[in-house]
Amino acid sequence: MPKSSSINPADEGFGAQLQTFKNAIPSYAATLDLSPAAVTAQANDADYFSYTIQCQQIMLGGSRQWTAWKDLARYGGDLPPSGAPVAPVFPLAVLPVAPGIEPRFRALVKQVKAHPGYNAAMGQALGIEGAQQTGPDLATIQPDISATINGTRVDVGWDWGGFSSFLDQLELEVDRGQGFGLLAIDTTPGYTDTQSFPAAPAKWTYRAIYRIGDNRVGQWSKPVSVTVGG
Repeated sequence: MPKSSSINPADEGFGAQLQTFKNAIPSYAATLDLSPAAVTAQANDADYFSYTIQCQQIMLGGSRQWTAWKDLARYGGDLPPSGAPVAPVFPLAVLPVAPGIEPRFRALVKQVKAHPGYNAAMGQALGIEGAQQTGPDLATIQPDISATINGTRVDVGWDWGGFSSFLDQLELEVDRGQGFGLLAIDTTPGYTDTQSFPAAPAKWTYRAIYRIGDNRVGQWSKPVSVTVGG
């Protein structure tokens, strides 16, 4: 069964993941042939990223306070019990690192997972094993599409609905006034219909369904229409 990415996409989650790896890796460094320098470098990255997140949150909070105070100063109103905002207090500075913490961590994770001594239990302790993904209901899954005129063409928007690991293609059909017919079998989200617009106004309607291999799965999307030409 496919797994989600082992790298957390959210800043706070990624920061926590870096700390989890930092705290656990000393127990596995020898087994995975990681040098003390590599362990120290990752720890510095983890601490610096956590520091940047803390500073960002302090600045965001201060920005909201000063925006409210600016509005109060301009328009008037009730003074808050805390009075005017005060200068922020930042956390203790840590050793700065070069930009590119995530690419470095991705490279390190790839190196660790490729080592013959690595196993999934070790990865769980290090926080680098992605969660098992639950597949879609192939009887009911339904694409969500859109159609937008872009100059002299129609852009048909679509995506995988979060299930790209389980699906292969999207089958697109169009009705230009004579019933639905095949437009394309697409594998990359977003499709451009380059059919020339007619001289007189006409309604073009699109629908789509997912495919696995040569078979359709799920339900046809709700049809979407645009008026073209004229």
